[in-house]
Amino acid sequence: QVQLEESGGGMVQAGNSLTLSCSASGESLSQSTMGWFRQTTGKDREFVASISWPGRNTYYARSVKGRFTVSRDNVKHTVSLQMNSLRPEDTAVYYCAKSSYTVVRDSSSDYHTWGQGTQVTVVS
Repeated sequence: QVQLEESGGGMVQAGNSLTLSCSASGESLSQSTMGWFRQTTGKDREFVASISWPGRNTYYARSVKGRFTVSRDNVKHTVSLQMNSLRPEDTAVYYCAKSSYTVVRDSSSDYHTWGQGTQVTVVS
């Protein structure tokens, strides 16, 4: 059973950047689409970005498109989310997730394994 662990969260000022990383242990990320989601208190988990296997295709939520970039390293079994021009509304707990699909997916129900999440706080 694969375990996912996010890192790289923190507190930043609006306009700055952060890079989140997701590392896998116990199993590779081969043949798996990977996704990033975020959640704030009292709200449903929200899709952020998805990257297909082996990484040719990406898909973003409209709210982050042009500011965030998802990538993967299939040798190191890691997935990253580069977040630029951060806004206070990007504040959330960010989760990476593994899917059984190999094409991009934007529904949380298409992902079966989740990390514990990392907090991102953007202050103005």
